[in-house]
Amino acid sequence: MSTVEVPLPGFAPALVEAGQHGRLVRWRAVTAIALLAGYGGYYVCRSNLSVATPALLADPASGLDRAAIGLISSAGIFAYAAGKSVTGIAGDFLGGRTLFLGGLFLSVLATLAFGAGGGLPTLLAIWIANRFVQSAGWGGVTKIAAHWYPATRYGAVMSLLSLSFLFGDAAGRYLLGSLLSGGVSWRMLFVVAAAVLATIGVIDLVVLRDTPLDRGLPEPPVSPDNVFGAAGAATRPANLRDLLAPYLQSPSFWMVCGMACGTTLIREAFNTWIPIYLVEVHRLAPGLAARHSALFPLIGGVSALLVGAATDRFRHGNRAVLLAPAMALCTACLAVLAVATTARDLTWSMLAIGTTAFCLLGPYTLLAGAIAMDLGGRKGSATAAGLIDTAGYAGGALGGFAIGGIVDAGGWVPAFQAMAIVAAAVAALAFAYRADRRRPLPPPHPRFA
Repeated sequence: MSTVEVPLPGFAPALVEAGQHGRLVRWRAVTAIALLAGYGGYYVCRSNLSVATPALLADPASGLDRAAIGLISSAGIFAYAAGKSVTGIAGDFLGGRTLFLGGLFLSVLATLAFGAGGGLPTLLAIWIANRFVQSAGWGGVTKIAAHWYPATRYGAVMSLLSLSFLFGDAAGRYLLGSLLSGGVSWRMLFVVAAAVLATIGVIDLVVLRDTPLDRGLPEPPVSPDNVFGAAGAATRPANLRDLLAPYLQSPSFWMVCGMACGTTLIREAFNTWIPIYLVEVHRLAPGLAARHSALFPLIGGVSALLVGAATDRFRHGNRAVLLAPAMALCTACLAVLAVATTARDLTWSMLAIGTTAFCLLGPYTLLAGAIAMDLGGRKGSATAAGLIDTAGYAGGALGGFAIGGIVDAGGWVPAFQAMAIVAAAVAALAFAYRADRRRPLPPPHPRFA
């Protein structure tokens, strides 16, 4: 017997809507996993230099000493900072997928070249190229995320994606440190790092899409507090002036850039020098020091999750409300680290490193993540992330060069004291940012209206 189905009024559209919602949830999850793994792979091809530094210094064939390592690190950060603005702006016109995958596969090639190279001029040039192309990664992440996720979840989503460079960094350091302890050469470390990133890149090439529209799904709303207003929901800007002008008149944007400068300086100093610090002050073996240094990004990842989820509950996009007290505590932790260094107490040093990570890295992830998306919407999220990170890594370059110089001149204690002063300055700026965000948004300047 055959039957004839008679749909109830409104029932079929409801089923379609429910099915579409289920597909949207699944593809959001797939996109988050792809971005998380992909940008984590970026960091395996970045933290490899820090992990390999003791082996590079011990290998006469490398032609490197501590000053050379500091130069390579700082030059790479300057290239990364410059590239952030260039690739961020380009990404808002080209799309996030092109930006993200392009930087990924170029980094694979540069990492292989570094492992095959030797001598300061060659390794310096290759590392500069690697850091420049890697600058495309986070802008691509924010551009894609701004299309896939609603503004009410920016904090939680971007804190989750921030685990890519926190846990990804920790996992990369632990993996490469274990290989180093097992007798693998520094050259083979770079080959392994490139292979990991290439494998992830092939998978992301298959699953990533710029926008839900490419899957036949709707896009979510953007933050109403973005600098473009209603136009922030557009996928691409009309021209360069349309993209950049609103940022130039936003005091909040420039305060975020200032905070990024200070927090990145401290973060890069820890990323670059903590393995060497543990070897020189606490006499750990290089491989063991690399594994101990993984504590910094690991604890930072926990902080990022807590801070991101909490700030989704704050009104008016004032996500940095936690930044000022956190940075005040960070100042105290750095002071404790200086004291523990004087006493050569490994337990207290590791405790201070862990608490510094907790106070610093959660708030740090907000700046070029959820806050960049709040300010940029879909239209300018890659640019916001790029410009904020450019300011950050301009300060972060000092984490390699200036902090290394302070250590050479006076030891590790004044280096940690200098970072404590920077943390206190960021805390003061965060108080000013919080007050500014409480005021109503100003009307556009006539020049940019």
